[in-house]
This record gives sequence, structure tokens and C-alpha cells, in this order.
Amino acid sequence: MSKRANSEGSIFKRTDGRWCATISGDQGQRKYFYGKTRQEVGQKLASALKARQDGLPFVGERQSVAAYLAEWLETCRSSVRPRTWQRYEQYVRVHAVPGIGKIPLARLAPHHLQKLYAKTLEGGSSETTTRHLHMVLHRALGQATRWGLVGRNVADLVTPPRKNHHEMMTLSPEQSRSFLAATKGDRLHALYVLAITTGMRQGELLGLRWRDVDLEDGSVQVRGSLQRTSDGLTIAEPKTTRSRRKVALADAAIEALRRNRVVQAEERLRLGAAWEDNDLVFANERGRPLEARNLLRRSFVPLLKRAGLPAIRFHDLRHTAATLMLGKSVHPKVVAEMLGHSQIAVTLDLYSHVTPTMQGQAAQAMNAILGSTR
Repeated sequence: MSKRANSEGSIFKRTDGRWCATISGDQGQRKYFYGKTRQEVGQKLASALKARQDGLPFVGERQSVAAYLAEWLETCRSSVRPRTWQRYEQYVRVHAVPGIGKIPLARLAPHHLQKLYAKTLEGGSSETTTRHLHMVLHRALGQATRWGLVGRNVADLVTPPRKNHHEMMTLSPEQSRSFLAATKGDRLHALYVLAITTGMRQGELLGLRWRDVDLEDGSVQVRGSLQRTSDGLTIAEPKTTRSRRKVALADAAIEALRRNRVVQAEERLRLGAAWEDNDLVFANERGRPLEARNLLRRSFVPLLKRAGLPAIRFHDLRHTAATLMLGKSVHPKVVAEMLGHSQIAVTLDLYSHVTPTMQGQAAQAMNAILGSTR
């Protein structure tokens, strides 16, 4: 038997011929590593010692996937946005732990993940949900690889579910005018005008503050997005630098915002001290942030019905804005900037259905320049 000082761990040969290394954790718990040779377990022990020296968690061959994921969630809490962390925690709790939580991390194999994804789909979850689960596990296991806790990221060896493309539904110019006509007189009329004329995201609209609005300049600054976290509704920083942007306003949007400011001032006067001043452009009747689900159920869906329009998602107003602008030959780069896309390629890929119209307009422009032969 070969041993080291307790703080350095120990290595010994078992009676069954296998080699074993053991090390004490911070809480006094023992971690075990097994292998066919002394060199193999020595390497595992060295990785564990380095992890402890670096202040990182380390795992033994008996530590479960569930235990590791719990540690990983705690370590990444401060490095991601609160809403992102909540999604990570949900995917781990609802899908990963029940499916693969009991498997030792060191023995997790690609077929375990493949079975998990199949079971998730069979349980009624969508391809999108299962892909997001794969992305979370890939990130978690990638961190385990970088920490030296496992030799490879088994998620790299798994084929994730195919991407589920949602059918994009947009309003035509005529339908857009009908919808906005149906919203006139509604206290949230300006919100819908901005949604269709700027393509701002729902969270960006609900998180818009008056300090970000310049009606004289005819623009708004997108500096935050309303999100639900464990602390309630909060305005979070934009995800990317491109999401943080200045958006020009159409005349209809400027006029709608002016009316919205007057209506809100009247509501504030009527409520007096009961009004909560959160500086929100679009608030509920008491000045508080609007709940997205209430907006859909109490306002958006009824207004669609009033206008005699098909049921669409609120996000489809963003698609509508992009399609209307591209259809009127607004340069794709300008559209990408207004929407806050990270790259112009994202815009062109999403709205490729508008490209044939744009190409036809380009051909007509060349005919005007060079003359038509027909």
C-alpha cells in the first residue's frame, strides 16, 4: 500500500486488484477515484488536488450528476443574468436531475443524454425545450471538463434534437392599419404603434422609461428589458451591445407617445399618493410594471379579435415591423440596427421571404438606369 499525507490524499491497491485514490473534501467528506493502474488514479487525484487548490469544486467517482449540477449552478449564478440562471435551474430541476441525476458524473456517457432527450420529447416537451436542455448540459459539462473533473464533454458526442422552426406570421400593411385602428382609444395604443413601427421586443417596450424617450429628437434609447426574476419584475440590462440602441420614431409613434403621456398624467393626478412613479412609459393603472401575460390576455388578444385579425403572437408584431420595412426597401443593415440584431446575417436569414420582392425592386431599378429591352 502506498499512502500520502491526509491533506494530499492517498493511493492504495484494493484486494480486488483495482487501484483507489481518496481525498478529503472541505466538509470532511471523502472522495474516491478508481482505476486499473496506479498512474490512472494518480492523475485523477492530481486533478482533484489542483481543483481544491484553485478553490474549485471537485468530484469523486461516486459523486452524482445531480450533486455536480447543484454545485455548477451555484458557481455560475454570478456570471449570468438572473433570468438566464432561473432557466438553467429549471432545466436542471425538471429534466436533468430526474433523468440522469443518480448517474455518477465520471460514468456519464453519451447514450445517457440521448435517452434523456428521447424521454423528454416523449413526455410532451417540444424540440425547442429539448434543445435548450442540451445547451444547458453542454455548458455545465464543458465547465466540468475545464475544471478537470471529467476527461471529456459527453454532450459533444450527442446529436441534439433538430431545431423546431416556428411559422412566422406577419400582418400585411392593410392588416397593420386595421389593428392600429382597433387600438385607438385603448390606453396602450402607443405601445402597439411602437411595436409595429420600431420592431422593439415586448420586454423592451414594457421596460421603456420616459428618461429614454426624446420626442423632440424623435427617438428612444433601448437601455433595458422588463423581466421576471426571483425578485419580481425588474428591468435588466440588454443582452448584447447591439440590443442597447437608439431607435428612430415614425410620426405616428411620436404622436401616440405624446397622447400616452397626457393620459398617464391624468391617471397619476387621479390616484395621487397611490400612484407608483417608476418612470415607465407603459405601466398599469397604478404606475406599476405591466405583466406580460396580463397584456396578452386582457389587451392584445381582445384587440386582435376586435380588428377581425388571426391569432398571432405579440412577437409577430416585431416580425411585422421588419417585413414592412424590408418590403419598402429599407436597407437590411438599418433594419438590423433598429431590431437590435447582432449581425445583418440574422436579419436576412429570418426575413428571407422578403428577398424575392427586394430582388424584383432591384431589377426594376436597373431597368430605370440602363433602360428596358422589353
